[in-house]
Amino acid sequence: MILKYNRVVLKYISLILILVSFSFPAKSELSIEETIKGRKAIFSKNYNTAKRVQSLASNLDFDEAKSLMLEMSENYKVLLEYFPENTKEGFKTEALLTIWEDKENFNNLMSKASKNMIELASVIEDADDIKGTIGKLMWSNCKSCHNKYREEH
Repeated sequence: MILKYNRVVLKYISLILILVSFSFPAKSELSIEETIKGRKAIFSKNYNTAKRVQSLASNLDFDEAKSLMLEMSENYKVLLEYFPENTKEGFKTEALLTIWEDKENFNNLMSKASKNMIELASVIEDADDIKGTIGKLMWSNCKSCHNKYREEH
């Protein structure tokens, strides 16, 4: 059972890596405006995907939810490249300067969020408290990042 599950997860990860590599251009090819708009688009996509994950998992539709979790994981990795020094301001960025002042911790949070999504995909089906598990492994990272690194709305 575990071996079969690992093969399925590997297939999802491979597919997602292919899709992500075509979905978002390399940071070095983007202007400042495109970089800022690109990172906003990725965060927005992850938020909308997170809401979909919550709904799917609540309805016990784990296969599609897991696929989306792995997609979110890859998006967090991509985001690491979307905060170069020259994108601190402009184009309605909501990013706080603390991202660049505390770059190591910001990068660690993006990496943690990515790893937590992979962990969530591996444990969600067996979770006793689906909502609590999603809160711990997904929404807590969103909240932590917003509290430290994003302007209030």
